[in-house]
Amino acid sequence: MAKVRTEDLIERFQLELISGEDGLHRPIITSDISRPGIEIAGFHIYYPAERLQLLGRSELYFFDTLEDHVKRERARKICNDETPGIIISRGLDVPKELIDASEEKAVPVMRSQMTTTRLVSKLTNFLESRLAPTTAVHGVLVDIYGIGVLITGTSGVGKSETALELVKRGHQLVADDSVEIRQEQENTLVGTAPELIKHLLEIRGLGIINIMTLFGAGAIRNHKKISLVVHLELWNPNKTYDRLGLDEDRMKIIDTELTKLTIPVRPGRNLSVIVEVAAMNFRLKGMGMNAAQEFSDRLSDVIEEGEFEEY
Repeated sequence: MAKVRTEDLIERFQLELISGEDGLHRPIITSDISRPGIEIAGFHIYYPAERLQLLGRSELYFFDTLEDHVKRERARKICNDETPGIIISRGLDVPKELIDASEEKAVPVMRSQMTTTRLVSKLTNFLESRLAPTTAVHGVLVDIYGIGVLITGTSGVGKSETALELVKRGHQLVADDSVEIRQEQENTLVGTAPELIKHLLEIRGLGIINIMTLFGAGAIRNHKKISLVVHLELWNPNKTYDRLGLDEDRMKIIDTELTKLTIPVRPGRNLSVIVEVAAMNFRLKGMGMNAAQEFSDRLSDVIEEGEFEEY
């Protein structure tokens, strides 16, 4: 199913439908927007018909200078069978030739009161968000001090319990169990909760709880950029875990690689505090402060100076 149809734009931006109502079901497959000034001038070798077409003051003023038979020809050219719709900005008058062509080809013609530049910006942002590549990941997404932390791990390892403790410590829940992720821009992943389980958290032995009802609106977020992955796994005595933090694993989601930390789980470890500190340490690294690297450099200096044995 198409993610966006022309009729969605009318509802989202309060556009006025002028003509071409039969084409409102047309899918929009790209966030690119075309301003067909060169096509109105007569150049049709390359016409991106699959894009939304936006006509502003310049295009319409030029169109008005053409002879009537040329207007009809050019209007039919831009009303292509693939064209999802044509939008007129600034509340400008729509040429009769364009209305006739749009009715003939069932291409919706819509009008907005916004300026052309503002309309292009809003349409592009909306379409890029709705048409972005998406996936779903089993895990919990929490906003910790402004860092979107995706907590993953096998079922029953303690992800939801950790999230509950983090919420009690003042952080915000985005999604539990299933996280819908979309790549809005290059290297930018945004996570949300499926509508069915929004604001809900499942705790084994307790059942489903509503975080917003229990802790208030300040305990939840509808969406968050994902910056860090924390993977919880049961402690494996035969596995060597990183003790310094110099080695950095990566996890690829869609086309973006994220820093991944693996936290071993066993009785006595306070996972919520560990995850909270992991988020703060990640934030410090982004500011250029790396405690592990500073320790390694300090140790190297001591070894080079021949003072290591004194310690």
